[in-house]
Amino acid sequence: MSVTTVSHVLNDVSYARISPETRGKVKAAALELGYGPNRVAQALRSRRTGVLGLVSEDVATTPHAGRIILGADEAARARGYTLMVINTSGSASQASRESDVEAVLERQVDGILYATMYHRYLKAPANLARVPSVLVDAVSADGGFPAVVPDEYGGARTAVDALLKAGHTRIGFINNTEGVPSTAERRRGFRDALVRAGLDGGAAPVEESSSDAAGGYEAASRILQGANPPSGLFCYNDRMAMGAYRAAAELGLSIAGDLSVVGFDDQELIAGSLHPGLTTVALPHYAMGAWAANHVIDILEDKTGGARPGREPTILECPLVFRGSVGAPGQ
Repeated sequence: MSVTTVSHVLNDVSYARISPETRGKVKAAALELGYGPNRVAQALRSRRTGVLGLVSEDVATTPHAGRIILGADEAARARGYTLMVINTSGSASQASRESDVEAVLERQVDGILYATMYHRYLKAPANLARVPSVLVDAVSADGGFPAVVPDEYGGARTAVDALLKAGHTRIGFINNTEGVPSTAERRRGFRDALVRAGLDGGAAPVEESSSDAAGGYEAASRILQGANPPSGLFCYNDRMAMGAYRAAAELGLSIAGDLSVVGFDDQELIAGSLHPGLTTVALPHYAMGAWAANHVIDILEDKTGGARPGREPTILECPLVFRGSVGAPGQ
């Protein structure tokens, strides 16, 4: 058996005329000897390293958003690529972000996934353009890069629909105060879901505060002590929902019995630990990571059908995770 034949088998050269029997013998022998193709030599020939970089703005240090990394890693591995992760800070300067991207580029990666901890618009580091790159949970202000984000609007409608299906017609919303896409889109989804159900979305009570447990407590306390308080409450995120649980308890209201609550994010350490468990809408972190890795690889392998990045991001569904915090009104 020639050296060329062995090389063609180990490097999966598709055009080589080698019988399945011979291919099987070569691979069996290589496995027994612990031998594999020389990745460095392959990279020199193809000018590809088979490595993708993931630059993560705090995602690597955030448990629930770390599923972005898991999704990207598993998708990359399934297609023969390796993922390299570097963590940066969301509060870093633009120069610092570009420096972090440069550190990844120096490792000769084939493409980059740039992930942020929460959905926002950003000025993407300019040096991302040197290799195929995708933004994850963020959109470039100039629309210069492909992007994947969660369906904030659709997720809010899903949350309100869960309350409507349980029979609630008096539904309130406690919202975030920050100027990020999720603040406006979740409020719009809340209003539209009520209108679609034949209710007065404009008259439904809304209170705003910081997007943490303390803010949720303050906003829920106000809304639950208002005139004609709601029997169902949609919360901007799970942390605000946790504060709403406390406000309800102090007012003598039982969750699901007197007040149904739906959150957003599906932060397992919160949603699964509250009593009763919090019904919530899950952010598609894993799916976003997988989509981004596959899209970069599709660009590298010329499988995008000639599509070019547009100003509109790819939007992924936010599914409902039903637990025990939703019941019929006054059950």
